Parts: sequence; structure tokens; C-alpha cells
Amino acid sequence: MSRIGKKPIVLPAGVTVEITDSEVVVKGKGGELRQTYNTDMTIREEGGSILVERPSDRKEHRAMHGLYRSLVANMVTGVSDGFTRTLDLVGYRVQAQGLSINLQIGYSHPVVIDPMEGVAFEVEGNNRVHIRGTDKQIVGEMAARIRRLRPPDAYKGKGIRYLGERITLKAGKSGARGAA
Repeated sequence: MSRIGKKPIVLPAGVTVEITDSEVVVKGKGGELRQTYNTDMTIREEGGSILVERPSDRKEHRAMHGLYRSLVANMVTGVSDGFTRTLDLVGYRVQAQGLSINLQIGYSHPVVIDPMEGVAFEVEGNNRVHIRGTDKQIVGEMAARIRRLRPPDAYKGKGIRYLGERITLKAGKSGARGAA
């Protein structure tokens, strides 16, 4: 049995769930999120929590069991607390520009990033960006797109990295020492 799929999803105060034949709608103070699901799976609300059940132990049902339980749990967390990804710019700068951010990341021009729908940027200092939103997938995608512009360098460590990400630096060249 799936350990993740069997866990009930506890609904915090102020969060409501509507379950139809093939869609789950979660509403809370952060907004409203929708997710369609496979009709083989059973999603039901019982006693202030949500349960996801599968019809059999077939491989695809076991895979969907944990998947849909995680998706619905992320929706509940998103509308109640929200999600945040933090990016550190090492060796580069960032500025807030209205709803967008302006990155100076070593190119001949500044790079302006507009937020996706449901995402907000918050700039801390001149080298840290907080990406906030209710949908975990969109917040993660926005952070990945920004990081992809200038990933961390393996030799100097410069670049855009996630908060807490460790970069193992490579040793540089050492061939010029012995030549005389």
C-alpha cells in the first residue's frame, strides 16, 4: 500500500473543498485552485479531511494514488499558507521594477522578468528574490526559469542559485606553476 496515498489530508480552518466527478476545487484565503483527476480514483471528504482511494493494486493505480494525494495536499497548503522559493544571486544584482524584476547578470543588457499569473516577486537587498504564490508548480517553474538564465558556475560559484543550494567548486588550472 502507498504510504503517501493512505495519509488523510487535514483541512485547515477557512479551507473548503468541492469534489465533482473528475475535478477537485480547493478554496481558501489565498484563492482558488482546480485539479482534474482520473475517474478511476476516488476522492472524498470525510470528517474535516480528504481521502484518496484507489480501486486496485495495479501499477498505474498505485502511481496515481500517491500523485493525486500529493497534488491535493499541495493545493490545500497553497490556498492556506502559500509557497515560497528563494533565489540568491551570487556576483550579480536584482532590482524590483513594479511587479517585475530587473536582473543585471553579466549580459550587455539588463534582463527584465515578468511574473507568471499567480506569482509575486519580493526583492530583499540587491541579491535575493522571493517568489511567492499559491500554486506550487507555477512557483517552482518561475524559479527554475530565472535560475536557468545564469546557473551557478562550477569554478567561481557565481550565478543564480536556490537558497541553501550547495555548489561544489572545481579546482582551477595548475599547469602554469611548473613551467620556467
